[in-house]
Amino acid sequence: MDNFYDLLQKIKKRPAMYLGRHSIFSLQAFLDGYYFARRELGVPLTEQESEFQDFLQWLRQRFQVETGQLWASILLFHSADERSAVERFFSLFEEFVNREKVREFDDKRVESGRIL
Repeated sequence: MDNFYDLLQKIKKRPAMYLGRHSIFSLQAFLDGYYFARRELGVPLTEQESEFQDFLQWLRQRFQVETGQLWASILLFHSADERSAVERFFSLFEEFVNREKVREFDDKRVESGRIL
């Protein structure tokens, strides 16, 4: 799999096919297995996979959580149930991916002296 983010989009579209059930912990286990398999095969992380490693810390900052909890536990705590936690994962993941674009846009506005 060359594009990790494409894999996540496929999971978003058909979670039961990849996870068995709509569960945030199944998603966490799937991704842990994905990383484990790549490591066992000696396949280096792609840029996207490396970037995703920062998701947990970003999520902790987003929810102002100082804990050793994994992202699945944090999302479940802030969701009604596992199904909504999975949906929330994907919306927050999009926010996480787009954070750089927002930062770059803000930097350009500051550089140009324009406030929109």
